[in-house]
Order: sequence, then C-alpha cells, then structure tokens
Amino acid sequence: MKTERIDIIATTISGSIQDWKKVERIVPLFRDQGFDNVQLHEVDTHKAAREKTSQILTEGGRIPISAGGSGTFRNVLEGCIDSGIALSEIRLGFLRKGSADLIGKVLDMPDKIEEAVRVFAESIERRSTLPCDVLLAESVEGNVTSIHFVGYGGAEIFGRIPYYTENRYIKWYKGILSQFFGDLGPFTTGMILSLGERLSKGPFGGQGRWKIHVDGHDVAEDRYQALIILNGYLGPELSFTSDPLGSGHFHLFAMRDIGIRKLPQQATRARSGKIMEDPEAWGMQSYLIRNCLELSPSKPKPFPANIDGSTMICHRGLRVRIVDRVPLISRSGS
Repeated sequence: MKTERIDIIATTISGSIQDWKKVERIVPLFRDQGFDNVQLHEVDTHKAAREKTSQILTEGGRIPISAGGSGTFRNVLEGCIDSGIALSEIRLGFLRKGSADLIGKVLDMPDKIEEAVRVFAESIERRSTLPCDVLLAESVEGNVTSIHFVGYGGAEIFGRIPYYTENRYIKWYKGILSQFFGDLGPFTTGMILSLGERLSKGPFGGQGRWKIHVDGHDVAEDRYQALIILNGYLGPELSFTSDPLGSGHFHLFAMRDIGIRKLPQQATRARSGKIMEDPEAWGMQSYLIRNCLELSPSKPKPFPANIDGSTMICHRGLRVRIVDRVPLISRSGS
C-alpha cells in the first residue's frame, strides 16, 4: 500500500445535486488505487474549509485536495498560507465538485469521480505538478481583509456576479442550476442577472470613469462595463489569453463603455471569446502586468470586486500583485 497522507477538504455547499453524491466515494476509490492514508474532511462553509486546511498542514499534511468550486479552492489556498508552511512544500489538488471549476479543467482533471481519483493517484505517485502564481488582491483604502487567489478577478459587471451566485441559498441555488445547466449554470445565471441590472440602470450605472495603473504607470482612463483580471488561460469560457498560470505575469481585459445598446453584443462576444477577433471594434483593451495593477474609480463610493467567485468590497481602488507560487497537482505537469 502507498502511505502518503492525502487530505480531502470537501464543502457541502458546492456543486450540483449529482456532485453531492461524489464525496462519500472519494476515500474508497483512493483505497482501490492503493492509498490507505486518505482522510475526508467535510465542512459546510468556505470559512471552515480554510480553518480545516490550516489545521491539516500544521499537523503534517502536505497534499490537501479541494473538493468544491473556485470558492472552496481559494479558501483551501488561504488555509495553506495561514499554516505558515512554505507553498513550495505543498502539492495542492483540485477535485471538481463545484460551479465554475475552471482551475480543475485547466489542470486536466476529469469530472467523473472514478477517473478523477485515478488521475490524482497517478499524478501524486509521479509527483506531477504545474506551477501556479499566487495573486494578492488588496483594497487601496479601508480596513478590508486582503484575499489570495489563483484564477480570476474583476470589477463593474464582473464584480457584481458573486452578489447573485454567493447568496444565502447558495447550496440549492448552485445545486439546482448546476444539475440542469452544467457546472457553469450558476456563473452564467449570475452574469445574466448582473448584465440585466446594468441595462436597467442605463448609462448612470457603475463607478464612473476608471484609472488603470500598470507597473508604476498610468496607462488608461475611461468608462468600462467590465474589468476582468486573469492569471492565465482558464479554458474556453475565459479564453482571452493562452499564457500558463505560472508565467510570472497576469492580465487585465477592460471592456470599454461604447454605449448601453451595444452592451448585450459586447457581453455575448466576451462570453464566447469572439470579442478578441476584433477587440478594438468592441472596445476591449488588454494589459500585461508583471508587478502590480491598480484600478481606481472616479466615484468615491465602495465597490464590489470579484475575486475567484467571492465578493471583496474595495475602497478607492483595487490593487493586485503576484506574491508567491504553488505547485498544483496535474497529470500534464512535470
């Protein structure tokens, strides 16, 4: 038998109704692959996932696997950082059991639980990982807790999406929508509701003009419908860049306000990726950031930022920079 310790942190709030049934099969399937030191930790909230992960690593675990969506994964990552263990000593896994599980898809992790566990077992045995930059999101002012993340972030319409997807009925909202419309059902529904909200407010919605500050330089000032931050390639649903997640830089894609009547077409083209075929015509600007990005709205009121599917209320601006790197378990790694 293989004795490496593996800890699965699973949130009960993530995924479709079908996904909920995956959890009880994880440990037996790992045993079928020859791993007998596998522990399952089921928690009800993202906060509990963070606390449990920190405890696991403090007690000696070095292979935590997140079983949930992007929110669960981000909090498992936060738990790794809270533990004080160097991220280079950890192999972090993403078992797909959630909505918008883009990172899991990029890591080439199957959706079916039997195949996913087999891939994890082979990858862990071969110590196969991909490097991934860890970003830190900070509010420019105010007593706001900073957030680490590895996937995506943003503001304006993009920042409003978690208001609809991370609500008090989160478990049933995601469970039912994912069951009928796939794992991107909740994200797509949140996007449509955010878009409808912007359309209903007309040209007076949003935060006004934004200043974009990249690596110490002011690079743009304009009105934007959506500001989308990507660490790298996150699959066909957000295919604005082909860079790997461990490239040492990240991107901002800023969709200019070119009129409220064109917003539905802009959003549709952004969703399909076709906006990048003629970005200038559709008001899409792109920036590569090596050190630090700062987004500052002209209106002084606080605004919501989307950080890997969670809301962060920022004051005066959002600042993002790369602060670390973590190895992610992947069958296509080295």
